[in-house]
Amino acid sequence: MATTSSTSYFERIQDFVAENKKAVVIGTAAAALAVGGVIYYASTSRGPSGDLEKGKTRDKKKSSKKRKTVNDADGPLLEEIKPKVADDEGALSVEEIARMSVEERAKLAGTLKTQGNTLYQDRKFQQAVDLYTRAIQVATKSEPVYYSNRAACYMNMTPPKYELAVQDCDEALRADASYVKALNRRANALEALSRNEEALRDFTAATILDKFQNESAAQAVERVLKKIATEKAAVILRTREPRLPSFTFVSAYFAAFRVRPLPALPENPSTGDNTLILALQALEAADYAHAVSLVNEAMEQGISWEIGKAEALNLRGTFKFLMGDVSGAKDDLYESVKIFPSFTQSWVKIASVHMERGEGTRAFECFEEAIKHNPQDPDIYYHRGQVLFITNEFKEAADNYTKSSELDDTFVFSHIQLAVALYKMDELARSMATFRRTMTNFPQRSEPQNYYGELLLDQQRFQDAVDKFDRAVELERAKPPPMNVLPLVNKGLAIYQWKQDIGAAERCCDEALRIDPECEPAVATLAQLSLQQSKIDRAVEMFTRQAELARSEPELINALTYQYASTAQLEFTRNYPEMAEQLAQIARSMTM
Repeated sequence: MATTSSTSYFERIQDFVAENKKAVVIGTAAAALAVGGVIYYASTSRGPSGDLEKGKTRDKKKSSKKRKTVNDADGPLLEEIKPKVADDEGALSVEEIARMSVEERAKLAGTLKTQGNTLYQDRKFQQAVDLYTRAIQVATKSEPVYYSNRAACYMNMTPPKYELAVQDCDEALRADASYVKALNRRANALEALSRNEEALRDFTAATILDKFQNESAAQAVERVLKKIATEKAAVILRTREPRLPSFTFVSAYFAAFRVRPLPALPENPSTGDNTLILALQALEAADYAHAVSLVNEAMEQGISWEIGKAEALNLRGTFKFLMGDVSGAKDDLYESVKIFPSFTQSWVKIASVHMERGEGTRAFECFEEAIKHNPQDPDIYYHRGQVLFITNEFKEAADNYTKSSELDDTFVFSHIQLAVALYKMDELARSMATFRRTMTNFPQRSEPQNYYGELLLDQQRFQDAVDKFDRAVELERAKPPPMNVLPLVNKGLAIYQWKQDIGAAERCCDEALRIDPECEPAVATLAQLSLQQSKIDRAVEMFTRQAELARSEPELINALTYQYASTAQLEFTRNYPEMAEQLAQIARSMTM
């Protein structure tokens, strides 16, 4: 397992969003808040229910029995009193309608609608459709209620006529764009037709127009967003070309393993043998793209000695894992230990693969297998500590970090992660002392400064945190490029939390992206900051970029959820421009 740098960073992003969740919800149209891979959608108390347009009010003294709606399992009932059915006057010709006065036509259309409502209650949907159609023909102007009620009939027929329902809702919304019932009805029909992005547009608009008081609409936003994100992610993962994550991510992964000497070549090395050494040298130089191509080339050329084959499979499997090919990584890494069973690093990486697949028990079995072959390998305990840490077993994680340091105290991350685990165990004094000792023992390393700054930020010691992030940036700049930009992103987040200075926070993230254009934390932070300012265009751009950079399926689904939620909100502001400033004011008021 890699260090928890990116993990802890995204935890802070999630905390940041949680602290501002109402504004974020407004900014994404009751959409996404990612917490531990679970999408949270804001909804408030249940709003007014109902299906067809209401008529006269039921006399409450006569019955307290709960009335049924089209959402009930045993069928739709109109939520209004059953009126007397007027005498059926029969369909009128165009000429007869033309001879009627405006008042007569309006009265007749209302009567026909009332009759249709009664037939709807009695589940006589085709007959109700006929009456609503006559009402539409008789009416002197386009009445959205007539179209919407006819759409309700189409929705409840067996089988439903969703396309006709959509057409009628289109007509209703042409007459009244803010007609929430028609929006919800069209959204349900569109969802049934698997036109999910259009359904999300309508559910989003209905949620906002109902001032976030309709629980059913908020749940529908969640449901449809999940469908869209899951389906889009499956297509992307199936069709996109494998690619390395950002330099920040890849370097953090490899930094979590102690440096090992290059394997000794055989007496008469083959071309493939020499190419493998070049691949490992490129890895040492952090030239990851070159390392990938060289190790693949070495495998194609053929490697002549067993340890070399195991090394090549280990390296190729690692890059497959980083590129999201978990199954391919598993195959290569298992083949590596089949050739060289005591190759403990491969066992550790197999454990990472099992954790990625949610197979925790198998992961720990791999650690035990590695210990059986080499109980003195400190990397085993460090990475087992990482697995224990992410499963919240902080005491056991701390014990493993301590064991790793006892075997080799020159590896900075074992000390850092011990301090973080102690902090999670609420042993604040020991944690801070461990950090101070680590900074003293590793004065030229930026990581202790950065991690210590994260803990200070968690304690809201903002000035101290920013000082540590600045020191980490200074140390990174003093090193040969490329630079680890996470301290810059952390500084931006700290400044925002401290001073609400969005401009300064954005400048930190923009600088990080100039150095590492694929830094996921910088992209994620800019997206959230854009939401805070109701800059939905830029938020959509950033979430789209985040989806492009996502390595795993959960990361991709999360990014796509935000992307499509923001896109739906952006479409709302374009369709209802008079509401845009009102929404922005609500968002700003919720962060004050």
